[in-house]
Amino acid sequence: QVELVESGGELVQPGGSLRLSCAASGSLFSIYSVGWYRQAPGKQRELVAAMTSGGSTNSADSVKGRFTISRDNAKNMVYLQMNSLKPEDTAVYYCNAKNPRTGRGYWGQGTQVTVSS
Repeated sequence: QVELVESGGELVQPGGSLRLSCAASGSLFSIYSVGWYRQAPGKQRELVAAMTSGGSTNSADSVKGRFTISRDNAKNMVYLQMNSLKPEDTAVYYCNAKNPRTGRGYWGQGTQVTVSS
């Protein structure tokens, strides 16, 4: 029902900034909860930041004060603004959308973020 495509990942220097975008297709996007997850080599996929349909947000302790999630329902877009990037942020970042009624989730293909000098 929902298809997600991430973009914006690239090589960036420590301390730099990057904005990831997630374009959603399908109906009823505005009622879904959305989130950004990341997976580094050899590690489990972890939640980075999430937002409900009502605009409430949560983020991982490791990114608090540095990353901000936002959404534009009129454009069916989700964003992740990433500031003060660290090498530890290197990972594949995935967009997720979840139907709050059914609990069914959808994933994008991911976009690679590499933080290195």
